[in-house]
Amino acid sequence: MTTRAGFVALIGEPNAGKSTLTNRMVGAKVSIVTHKVQTTRARIRGVAIEGAAQIVFVDTPGLFTPRRRLDRAMVAAAWGGAADADVIVLLVEAHRGITQGVEEILARLPEIARGRPVALAINKIDRVKAEALLALSKDLNARFDFTRTFMISAEKGHGVDDLRRWLADQLPESPWLYPEDQIADLPLRMIAAEMTREKATLRLHQELPYQLTVETESWDERKDGSARIDQVIYVAREGHKGIVLGHRGETVKAISKAAREELEEFLGRKVHLFVQVKVREGWMDEAARYREMGLDIRDS
Repeated sequence: MTTRAGFVALIGEPNAGKSTLTNRMVGAKVSIVTHKVQTTRARIRGVAIEGAAQIVFVDTPGLFTPRRRLDRAMVAAAWGGAADADVIVLLVEAHRGITQGVEEILARLPEIARGRPVALAINKIDRVKAEALLALSKDLNARFDFTRTFMISAEKGHGVDDLRRWLADQLPESPWLYPEDQIADLPLRMIAAEMTREKATLRLHQELPYQLTVETESWDERKDGSARIDQVIYVAREGHKGIVLGHRGETVKAISKAAREELEEFLGRKVHLFVQVKVREGWMDEAARYREMGLDIRDS
């Protein structure tokens, strides 16, 4: 069987639905690679499998007019991710139409695309009437020669399967870029735990880089569409507990806040995250903990 693999950059204004679409595209088959920088590529967000194709989604910040130094760096990273991708997808919100931000993106697209496939995905189609959608599509295609146009609702899943199949067909013939076990089914509980562990490691720097683990104890879906997630950060020694908690619990609060924000961005919905810190002296010698992290204790 001929396999395909490549990078896809989802670009658009902030809140255009990139994170929601990524999550919908990836579905249950997902691999989150945090802080995986590959030369000029942006951070990898997730991996989706469509038939014999492996679609690697590049995490690009929302494109907007930069004012501060940080803003300029974010926008540069977004355009850099698009410039290095095999396929580009521009997301435009149906109800907002062609804003000044979209105008600026359209003006830059010919320079970035350089002959590569560029799809237009008009998102949140449930918010406007069909006539307005057709008019918006016609206007956008008159401004740039898009390879294909898709009408989607990333939140509800409408049109997403067609877009994913098209993306798979556009990728170059290639062996998969990541091993199959890295993109096998990964429960959302594990993704949530990894996000919190990453934030804890970043917050604590070199104090506890390898001596803590995170487990998601419960995940409850609420009627309003939000999720309540309860986690425990396990440390190996009593003295480490105070380091993770911080003065008056400020450190663990900061870790929880950062993890919650990233989870909300990834899931595209509200998250209520509750994090506790407990001592589990022997966790670093437990085979089950290694398996949960995708490791084999025999290699330790």
